[in-house]
Amino acid sequence: MQQIDLNQLGKYVDAVNDIQSRWMLVTSQADGKVNTLTASWGGLGSLWRKKVAFIFIRPSRYTNQFLEKSHRFTLTFFDGHMEEMGYLGKTSGRDVPDKIEKAGLTSISVDGEPTFKEGRLVLMCRILYVDPIEREKFVEKELDDTFNPSGDRSIIYVAEIEKGYLL
Repeated sequence: MQQIDLNQLGKYVDAVNDIQSRWMLVTSQADGKVNTLTASWGGLGSLWRKKVAFIFIRPSRYTNQFLEKSHRFTLTFFDGHMEEMGYLGKTSGRDVPDKIEKAGLTSISVDGEPTFKEGRLVLMCRILYVDPIEREKFVEKELDDTFNPSGDRSIIYVAEIEKGYLL
């Protein structure tokens, strides 16, 4: 495992294609438990003079309880493992507490934060800002109709990327 220089983050992750096409796992821990979900919405960038990650998580997702308690999460990027991430995206830790093990991934701790042995890159993030997406703020209401037909709109989390490691 090797810590990376966050000023060189672009060498290790394609902020658009890795998230959209290869996905990532958003993982958080609270009260001695770890939970993860698969995400294909989000990004990496610069805000408030900080390197940030922004993720979008529906309030109905179990992982939100972990984010609200810990105010921290990791983003883990993989080479492959799409089947495992597909399972983790469809299965709630609320219903299947050992879903990580059942997916065939190995949870590990790096600097006290949860990630996966099979990952290639992990980013440790501290939440700075939280805001729910609201229908009234959509300029293109069709997007809301398409992606939020049940009204279960995501919460936006903006977090400082504090560290990154090649796994």
